[in-house]
Amino acid sequence: MPVQIPDDTDFLSFRDQCESQDGWVARYNKGVVTVWCRDEECKTVQKLKMRIVCKDVTAETLYDVLHDTSYRKKWDTNMIDTFDIGRLTVNADVGYYSWKCPSPLKNRDFVTMRSWLPLGNDYLIINYSVKHPEYPPKKDCVRAVSLLTGYLIQSNGANCCTLYYLTQVDPRGSLPKWVVNRASQLVAPKAMKKIYKACLKYPEWKRKHEPNLKPWRYPEQNMLPCINVADLTVQRADSLENIDESSVSEEKAQHHSDDEET
Repeated sequence: MPVQIPDDTDFLSFRDQCESQDGWVARYNKGVVTVWCRDEECKTVQKLKMRIVCKDVTAETLYDVLHDTSYRKKWDTNMIDTFDIGRLTVNADVGYYSWKCPSPLKNRDFVTMRSWLPLGNDYLIINYSVKHPEYPPKKDCVRAVSLLTGYLIQSNGANCCTLYYLTQVDPRGSLPKWVVNRASQLVAPKAMKKIYKACLKYPEWKRKHEPNLKPWRYPEQNMLPCINVADLTVQRADSLENIDESSVSEEKAQHHSDDEET
């Protein structure tokens, strides 16, 4: 399947999904964080939606934090590696991301096409998995598939904003039920709080690390090599390895320190 770079209609559709309550069931609602689930036809491909209200953080700062891969390496402790592969347009690129899973589950990675758009007082970033000829699946990771993942940032005034995170990922494996439950009850809320804490520290960090470099805002700063969209195809899940990890017990899994409250 050819890769289609999202247009305004796609961004508006994504925003509607974030704001809609129809068909969503709240699984976690505590403090400033809410997590909803929406089971699709395939139970292993669960759709999750999260929302957090970020006080003392501007929408612009949150937008910068989600884009800044150099800073992500400072706060995303679940991440193994991330890097930009190349640019498609002034507001679309291709990148790589890998993250740790609780041992003995295998780690996962993605190659995704990401696109972003400021829309009025909102900022949107969305991605889905693509195949890049120079970045095939690795032996030490399971190549997962993002069917649709993204962020909606809404300004709530001069120094407050709301972040929605919506994700539908095929992990390419039969995961234990406790992993799926844990994702909505524990991992997702802590991930949202971690982004919020990262935002509070970002202005000071950025002042010391190339404060004027923001290629996601200023396309003329983007030095990534150009990629022809015709060289990419949509990553189909059924073309990848599918492993069975459903028998892994929660007691045997080694959880990361990141799952503890910080």
